[in-house]
Amino acid sequence: MSTSCTCIGCISPLQRCLSTQTDGEVRIAKVLREKFPSASSLKVTDISGGCGAMYEIHIESSEFQGKKTVQQHQLVNQALKEEIQGMHGLRIFTGVPNQ
Repeated sequence: MSTSCTCIGCISPLQRCLSTQTDGEVRIAKVLREKFPSASSLKVTDISGGCGAMYEIHIESSEFQGKKTVQQHQLVNQALKEEIQGMHGLRIFTGVPNQ
């Protein structure tokens, strides 16, 4: 599946593969680490080609224990309320760590 972005200053997919995390990835990961300190796994990926319009988040936290998937996603959305305002889209994958 290919993703396209019409942002000014976007970098090519090859440049993206050779670079470190984008500022947006770092910012989102920081917010999620603060909101979910017990997260055992967290991965934030800019899937817009580097321009910050769309992200994919994978997070596992014991704080999701006993909550339905939709409730887990709501918690992530609430944590990222400010960041979401500037996004085109967001994919969220949540779970509880194996114990």
